[in-house]
Amino acid sequence: MNIKKWVSSAIMLSVALVSSMSAVQAASDDSITVYSARKEHLIKPLFQAFTQDTGVKVDYLTGKGGALIERLKLEGANTPADMFMTVDAGNLWYAGSQDLFQSVQTDILKSNIPAYLRDPQGLWTGLSVRARTIVYSTDRVNPNELSSYENLASEKWNGRLCLRTSKKVYTKSLVASVIYHHGKEKAGDIVNGWVNNLGATPNAKDSHVMNAILAGQCDVGLVNTYYFGRLIEKNPEAPLKLFWANQDTTGVHVNVSGAGVTKHASNAASAIQLLEWLSSAKAQAIYGSLNKEYPANQNIAADEVVSTWGSFKQDNMNLSQAGILQSEAVKLMQIKGYR
Repeated sequence: MNIKKWVSSAIMLSVALVSSMSAVQAASDDSITVYSARKEHLIKPLFQAFTQDTGVKVDYLTGKGGALIERLKLEGANTPADMFMTVDAGNLWYAGSQDLFQSVQTDILKSNIPAYLRDPQGLWTGLSVRARTIVYSTDRVNPNELSSYENLASEKWNGRLCLRTSKKVYTKSLVASVIYHHGKEKAGDIVNGWVNNLGATPNAKDSHVMNAILAGQCDVGLVNTYYFGRLIEKNPEAPLKLFWANQDTTGVHVNVSGAGVTKHASNAASAIQLLEWLSSAKAQAIYGSLNKEYPANQNIAADEVVSTWGSFKQDNMNLSQAGILQSEAVKLMQIKGYR
C-alpha cells in the first residue's frame, strides 16, 4: 500500500470510529477518558458509581476492540484515552504488545486480583472472569460421561460435539491454554479429535452452540459461562447444564475482561484510581450482576444466579500465555482443519 492510500485509510478509519461511537469530551483534572470494547450498558453503571464515590467524571468511547487498538496506535501521544478496556486476555496482551499501556502494579491491585489474572509486567489487569467450560444436554448425556477438554476428543463423542469457530478469540485462548499444558504435539491430537467429533459446522457464537444442542445436532459443547447465564435467564427450563472441566487436573480454563492505563494517559493518577476501584468489592459485585460473570476479586461472592452453577477449580495459567501462544494456536487449528 502506498503512503497516500495508507493516509487515506487511516483518515477513513478515524472518521468511521468517531461517527460510530459515543462522543468523548476533553479530559480535565477531575475527569478521565476510557476507550471500551465493552458495551455501554455493561460499563455505564460502573462509571456512574465511581463518579459518585470519588467525584471523578468518566467520559467513554465504545467500539470494537480491534478498531479501538488501531485508534490508540494512530493517536499516539495525542490520545485523549487514559484507560483501555476490552475482553479476553489475548486482546489485552496484544494491546500491551503494541506499547499502548503503562505498567501499574499497586498494592491494592495485587491484594484484590490474583496474579494469574494480571499481566506479569502490570500492563493490564483482569476485572471480571468468565469460565469456558462444557455445556451438555441433560436429556442425552449422563454427566458421569464427562471429565475434561481432552476427553471431548475421544471416539465416544463422535458426531456429538459442537464448537465455536476457530476465528473467535475465545477459541484461540482456549487452544493456547491446551498448548501451554500439553505441548504442541499433544494439543494437535486433542484439536484433531475435536474436529473429528463435530456434529455440525463450527458456530459463530456460543449461543448458537447451545441452540444446536437444543436442536439435537450435538450433545455437548464448549461455551463461556455468561452465555449460558443469558440463555437460562430467557429459558429457565432449557434442558442444558454446565459441567466443570478438568477438575482433577488443570482446572477450568478461565478468561477475563480487563483494562490497563494507557501509555500516554493525561490523567494517569485518576485512571489508576479507577482501576483500583474496579477491583473493589462494590465494583466487583456490579460487574458480576451485569453480565453473569465471576468476580476477579476472589474475596467477593458471585452473583446469586451465577452461584447456583456451583464452585469449581480455575486453571491458574497466567493469562498472558493466551496472547503469547495465540499465533501457535491459530497455526495448529489451521493444520488440523478446525475452521
